[in-house]
Amino acid sequence: MSPTALRRSLLAASAVCVTAGVWLAAGTASAGTLTGTLYRDPDTAVARWVAANPTDSRTALISSRIASQPATRWLSNFNLGTVESEVATYVGAATNAGQVPALTVYGIPNRDCGGASAGGAPDLATYQTWVNGIARGLAGRTTLIMLEPDSIALQTCLSAAEITARDQALATATRTLKASGAKVYLDGGHSAWNAAAEQARRLANAGAADSDGFYTNASNFQSTANETTFGRAVLSALSGRGITGKRQVIDTSRNGGASGDWCGDDNTDRRIGRYPTLNTGDASIDAYLWIKPPGEADGCAYPAGSFQPALAASLATGAATPPTTPPTTPPTTPPTTPPTTPPTTPPTTPPTNPPTGACSATYTTSSSWQGGFQGQTTVKAGTSAINGWAVSWTLTSGQSITQVWGGVLTVIGSTATVRNAAWNGSLQPGATAEFGFIASGPAGTSGLACSA
Repeated sequence: MSPTALRRSLLAASAVCVTAGVWLAAGTASAGTLTGTLYRDPDTAVARWVAANPTDSRTALISSRIASQPATRWLSNFNLGTVESEVATYVGAATNAGQVPALTVYGIPNRDCGGASAGGAPDLATYQTWVNGIARGLAGRTTLIMLEPDSIALQTCLSAAEITARDQALATATRTLKASGAKVYLDGGHSAWNAAAEQARRLANAGAADSDGFYTNASNFQSTANETTFGRAVLSALSGRGITGKRQVIDTSRNGGASGDWCGDDNTDRRIGRYPTLNTGDASIDAYLWIKPPGEADGCAYPAGSFQPALAASLATGAATPPTTPPTTPPTTPPTTPPTTPPTTPPTTPPTNPPTGACSATYTTSSSWQGGFQGQTTVKAGTSAINGWAVSWTLTSGQSITQVWGGVLTVIGSTATVRNAAWNGSLQPGATAEFGFIASGPAGTSGLACSA
């Protein structure tokens, strides 16, 4: 990722205006809400370079200090046809290893305000279809998702109407991904960009209430100490808006050396910071992640996102030896062997275990546009546990469902029925599950009913 250099350098000089006296007290817990070992993908750009260059003088350093560590996997190539399988393969490998995967989702329209990392979806409706594919690939498995770097902190190229539309899209994406098992964090900028109160306002507008929190310092160089202080101020400002229980993730991939100008391609004073971990020792911080994989360029001296061994070696020079003993605690949510991807065709037989008890369903239109809409439905078990559920409603004239996640769709005549997916059908009394769908035609449902 490569944010716009001019905007960041100007903002860095003037935007650190956090109001004093609003810090949250340091937490007493040993960590945030997550435990376990972060997933290290064996097929990263740095791993491939190390394997292809065994005799290079820089290989040992890059291998031991960078390739040995987990970094987030970026979903930045906008491809509707392959994103589901890409996510399913990556998350499935992490689940099989008993580790926690982390993804950076980077496909919002007009990303980077047309800078070096311009691209993404052609429009917000298509963007949501792409996010739906990501959600299906998750298949209910716990995954950390850093949603759309710069999408909230960098808005100078957007009109007021475009900012509102983007906020709605981010909020919808957050709910969609949360419904598929993800821990979702929104763009929090960094400590030398927007003031904490302003960043909190933007986060609130973009659906922070439905998220797990926010990440800061993505692809930047601000110190962990500065980011921690800034994060506490943002959390306090969110609390003042009635949004509580959120936590911070900090990108420590390149913040162990000099700060200053945002672009790292030409600066040899950068260093990797803390090694990635979920054991942060701070109740306000869920993770220290390498959101930006060290050695990948910003788009200044080299093409954005390309791996450059000279950059990697420079970042690794003088770095401490990484920890060799992984955490012994299991992942927060042990895998329960869900399918690699949700079913794509309706079942031909009823569930093996006949459902018992009762359920209710609540529908909301999470977004709408000319000629279509997105719906989200929450299923809630009654006073008894249930082993399966089905929600039915009548399609009105002109309505047609084009995509469903979190359940399996059957349409007979004008009646649409969504049955539970393989991983979300068993609910304890009072527990909930969610499914969503994209449809054409007028927004809304008619005659919504849940059976179990």
